[in-house]
Amino acid sequence: MTNGIVKAAVVQAAPVLFDTPKTLEKLLDLTRDASSQGADLVVFPEAFVGGYPKGLDFGARLGLRTDEGREDFRRYFESAIELHGPQSELLGEAARSAGVHLVVGVIERDGGTLYCTALMYSPEGSLLGKHRKLMPTALERIVWGFGDGSTLPVVETAIGRLGTVICWENYMPLLRMAMYAQRIEFYCAPTVDDRETWLPTMRTIALEGRCFVLSACQYLTRADCPAAYSGSLPDGQSSVLIRGGSCIIDPLGNVLVPPSFEGEAIRIAELDRRMIARGKYDLDVAGHYARPDVFRLTVDTSPRSSVIFGDER
Repeated sequence: MTNGIVKAAVVQAAPVLFDTPKTLEKLLDLTRDASSQGADLVVFPEAFVGGYPKGLDFGARLGLRTDEGREDFRRYFESAIELHGPQSELLGEAARSAGVHLVVGVIERDGGTLYCTALMYSPEGSLLGKHRKLMPTALERIVWGFGDGSTLPVVETAIGRLGTVICWENYMPLLRMAMYAQRIEFYCAPTVDDRETWLPTMRTIALEGRCFVLSACQYLTRADCPAAYSGSLPDGQSSVLIRGGSCIIDPLGNVLVPPSFEGEAIRIAELDRRMIARGKYDLDVAGHYARPDVFRLTVDTSPRSSVIFGDER
């Protein structure tokens, strides 16, 4: 960062589905590539490590599960990573070796449950914070658990205040307000939503929060999936399953990096932090533009465990 200018990169790419070691190698290469282009902050898509197996139904029907679906879940479960395991250490090493702040979507394994999680790392490789998706969407609820209010951090860094909200969580107005109240400056929105409606959503959030919004979306093709992949999607190695659309928006809603649907890419923009104060001049929804006498939000940030042992009360 120089004179308040932060160079930020959104990485539009896909993992090697169900092959976590190769995915981590790809992430390391892409992070170094972004760093070589001057990036201070690098944002990867939702579920980049562990994968977003688009089209799989995991054999779920009302009142029924299939053996094939259970096998699909086993394979997905084994592709996930543990927060303090060797694979998460490799993510910290990717940030450290490239000297960047790194935000990456992962499938996190905790006991017998998977979570869609975003991890934030410092340029020294330390884990700054994590966010577990609060509300999985539709069939995602079959394979992912629900996060709680204990993982809603906005962290202070050398480049500014950083936080993450994942995919359709961005349609939860109260969650957005919780981010704005923590004075978020770099609002990272990892996603797999490749629809035309995603860009106006990101512009609305940037205008509403007077923050920079960085959204990284996967670009996934059939070739990124194993040969035996049974998703109900088009065949053919060149078939596009998730078409990208990564973007970067400034605090006045200007599109600094427009969506691209042309393939994998690293898209970079220079972000002038002075734009945040210019935007707050006439709109601070958690400050001078709020009406706490009429509307108030209460956020429960306590962890929600199903079992509490005596000395943890």
